[in-house]
Amino acid sequence: MSTSAGDEAATLPTTYTPADVEGELYERWVERGYFSADAKSDKPPFTIVIPPPNVTGSLHLGHAFEHTLIDALVRRKRMQGYEALWQPGMDHAGIATQNVVERELAKEGKSRHDLGREAFVERVWKWKAESGGQISGQMRRLGDGVDWSRERFTMDEGLSQAVQTIFKKLFDDELIYRAERIINWCPRCLTAISDIEVEYQDDDGELVSIRYGEGENSIVVATTRAETMLGDTAVAVHPEDERYKHLVGTEIELPLTGRRIPIVADAHVDPEFGTGAVKVTPAHDPNDFEIGQRHGLPNIAVMDEHAVITAHGPFLGLDRLEARSAIVAALRAEGRIVAEKRPYVHSVGHCSRCKTTIEPRLSMQWWVKVGPLAEAAGDAVRDGKVKIHPQEMEKRYFDWVDNLHDWCISRQLWWGHRIPVWYGPNGEVVCVGPDEQPPTGEGWHQDTDVLDTWFSSGLWPFSTLGWPEQTDSLAKFYPNSVLVTGYDILFFWVARMMMFGLYAMDGTPPFHTIALHGMVRDQNGKKMSKSFGNVVNPLDWMDKYGSDALRFTLARGANPGVDVPIGEDWVQAARNFANKIWNATRFALMNGATVEGPLPAPEELTAADRWILSRLNSTVAEVDGLYEDYQFSKLSEALYHFAWDEVFDWYVELSKTTLAKGGPQADAARRVLGEVLDVTLRLLHPIVPFVTETLWTTLTGAESVVIADWPKDSGFRDAAAEAEIATLQQVVTEVRRFRTDQGLKPGQRVPARLELAGTALAAHEDAIRSLLRLTAPEEGFSATASLPVAGATVALDLSGTIDVAAERKRLAKDLAAAEKEKAQTTAKLGNEAFLAKAPDEVVAKIKGRQEAADADIARITAQLAALPQG
Repeated sequence: MSTSAGDEAATLPTTYTPADVEGELYERWVERGYFSADAKSDKPPFTIVIPPPNVTGSLHLGHAFEHTLIDALVRRKRMQGYEALWQPGMDHAGIATQNVVERELAKEGKSRHDLGREAFVERVWKWKAESGGQISGQMRRLGDGVDWSRERFTMDEGLSQAVQTIFKKLFDDELIYRAERIINWCPRCLTAISDIEVEYQDDDGELVSIRYGEGENSIVVATTRAETMLGDTAVAVHPEDERYKHLVGTEIELPLTGRRIPIVADAHVDPEFGTGAVKVTPAHDPNDFEIGQRHGLPNIAVMDEHAVITAHGPFLGLDRLEARSAIVAALRAEGRIVAEKRPYVHSVGHCSRCKTTIEPRLSMQWWVKVGPLAEAAGDAVRDGKVKIHPQEMEKRYFDWVDNLHDWCISRQLWWGHRIPVWYGPNGEVVCVGPDEQPPTGEGWHQDTDVLDTWFSSGLWPFSTLGWPEQTDSLAKFYPNSVLVTGYDILFFWVARMMMFGLYAMDGTPPFHTIALHGMVRDQNGKKMSKSFGNVVNPLDWMDKYGSDALRFTLARGANPGVDVPIGEDWVQAARNFANKIWNATRFALMNGATVEGPLPAPEELTAADRWILSRLNSTVAEVDGLYEDYQFSKLSEALYHFAWDEVFDWYVELSKTTLAKGGPQADAARRVLGEVLDVTLRLLHPIVPFVTETLWTTLTGAESVVIADWPKDSGFRDAAAEAEIATLQQVVTEVRRFRTDQGLKPGQRVPARLELAGTALAAHEDAIRSLLRLTAPEEGFSATASLPVAGATVALDLSGTIDVAAERKRLAKDLAAAEKEKAQTTAKLGNEAFLAKAPDEVVAKIKGRQEAADADIARITAQLAALPQG
């Protein structure tokens, strides 16, 4: 160990306080450029783009989870010698950001219309500069190793150019069109919204059955939205439904309106559901719209953008819910209500931003013709160009892209990428590219809508690298190496990136691998929600336990594609692990652990030294394999148990005996201890970067573990040493268990005679005595217990260490309680009448109690037998 490292070791604090080091370390990493990626480097590239968080957002546990996994991958690849780029940036979040600024205006008694479009957009940019992007600072707290010099924003100049470029290309290729279709409409936000922005929940509603027509030719339909009947233009039945065949092609009167509507046959109708007849409202239901298209039905809109009734008559001007009650009352008065069910629990879509119930609405919108794009996205996975991990998620991906409907990309907002289409006075439609001038003159105007936020984020893997310009970064870092994201946006974001990447980049997919993770849930597996009161602010846990503790907890729970439960107790346990790393390394440093010079030859090492080096190399190989398979939970467990159990609890303790003796073996142990800690800290660094940086630089005297080499498996294995130490561990574990059973305190010393002759344990007598707190037998030694373990015998004299009479009395009391429990459970299980009536789970519980009682009786009987006589 170098002198400077030794001096630092001597002043290393006795306890680890994360707040004292984390912020300073992170800023040092950034200042030194460790996270910067060089597009002109000769190193092989490794690229991950951050799933762009909303500019309105702050760090939540989902972000912390995802960022921990990405950061671990990138840090490891950087250490392996790759030119590693973690591309940061934020999404402009059209609806969310506009809502935030509109709420601010409302406090001033204004609306966006008072400002006008241009001034409102300026106000949003001002808000972004002053209040947006809080998550960037929070990412620093977590330790995200992103290249901040490359930070992008979906509304910045370069990305805006990319958006306009691809829109123009899609338009010219006739893959973008404008049409009137059914969309998800939010009457509060006053815009179309994407499927991912619709949250479904079970609501208490009503199911009303209504009789259309009269007498034998009448037909009954059921609906949860009676107000939409004002826009009905048909009743549909299945073509093979014998009950209604005679009515197909006839007309029937629509109640309350006086209009006559046809009865049509359509295979979409399920004859087994309800009455087998459905009302068809093409302007207010997506399935009805498709039926209407097939049968040439008119589209009658009966609500405006605020979900207020526009149909002439007594319901004009009523809100949809008011109209629902009024229409049902009117139908009831006419005797047309056949049945009413309240409450009727059914799934209802709500706007994820404002929680307003979504209204399916016929609207003129811009669309992407996804057929050829989705086919290419599916083929890229089928052909093996892109791998989805875990593989079982492929089916869900194919189910989506193979059945993808055209994508509505227009939003009725002011904040966002405005659609680059101009309309002329004579019906002209001109799409303008980024290098083109829009048409001017009287009567020309630009489309007022903006693009769906997912449109710009779909370009993220290549627009952030400079596309459409052919930049050095695009050539170096595209395609991305892997995308790490949640399975919940596999369809909405991942599929769009796949479609746009393949389309814009000449058939090259945006990434080689899609690694999907699950959602973070509370410790009981329940979804985190403000309404449940179980939402956790990760910053609170980082303040209390440190960023490393949170990161390790999240990584340890990360099984591919599986949801991650997390509780504060687990974060506290991870903090204990960080403390263990700190304390063990501090002990090693204070005892001269070193990384200087080559490792001694195996023949110069003790069995414990050879064992830990063998296990170290096996762990390196295991961790490497798990990283390549994105098995973060398993690799975290492997590192945890190797570090805590094998290095800290066993090797460090075994080395104390060797170090105390001094001499060449002690020098070898110091070198081995330094080697093991050096490699272990480097293995742990991608997941727990702060504590490992502090300790590794102190141990090695080197600049930073961030830029250190990733450990390699040297190939060294020693099966004999592993077997020898396993035998030692067996002896120590068995004797410790016996001591516990006898009520001995952990530090209590006991006289013992060790019979180790002829075993591999003879060389370990000092270590065994030290680990078990066993003293040498003195005059008057009398073995009161003899434990044969692994070919050796440990004879103990407990006569002077415990109150035998009191211990016998205590054990006798415990034995009586166990025998009583055994008798009670046996009696119940022998009662045929009880067994005939009791549920299976009750019987199983009693059997478990009986088995536990048997085990207690056997254990206590053995403890009594081992007590000294007298």
